[in-house]
Amino acid sequence: MRYVALWRGINVGKAKRLAMADLKALLTELGATNVATLLNSGNAVFDVKKKLSADKIRAAVAEKLGVDAVVILKTAAEWATIAAAHPIAEADDPSRLLVAIPADTTTLQAAATVMADSGERFVITAYAAYLWCGNGILESKAAVLLLKKLGEAGTTRNWATVQKLDALAQA
Repeated sequence: MRYVALWRGINVGKAKRLAMADLKALLTELGATNVATLLNSGNAVFDVKKKLSADKIRAAVAEKLGVDAVVILKTAAEWATIAAAHPIAEADDPSRLLVAIPADTTTLQAAATVMADSGERFVITAYAAYLWCGNGILESKAAVLLLKKLGEAGTTRNWATVQKLDALAQA
């Protein structure tokens, strides 16, 4: 089975530094094959024959690489659903469309109270939440609130990264 794994808060600033080569090697040790990483922000795509849980991956990374960070794990099919199309027509710049990926669908209910500011739009679907940050992600108070609402049960990526991960997952 093919998976997409996302680490929350990896390589942001000086905290939780994790080399993608080390991550790739560790996933291979855990039985993953065809491991590919994307960018330096904790994204990996891989195949496994036996089920590999997010908790097991997180524990192995903490133990062997010294970094404890939440891991969100999605099958390639689940990822394809998230990446198929976003529900925000005006989102014309992939770097300003933020996608919240939850560990499970109940996490999305916690995000339902996020209120978008002027120039923004927030939509929750069955598998992810999409926040259009017309003024930029770094300027968005809703983006900060969204991450807080997700807590340790979710993470975010911009639409460009979602699309790149989908291309890797479907390859």
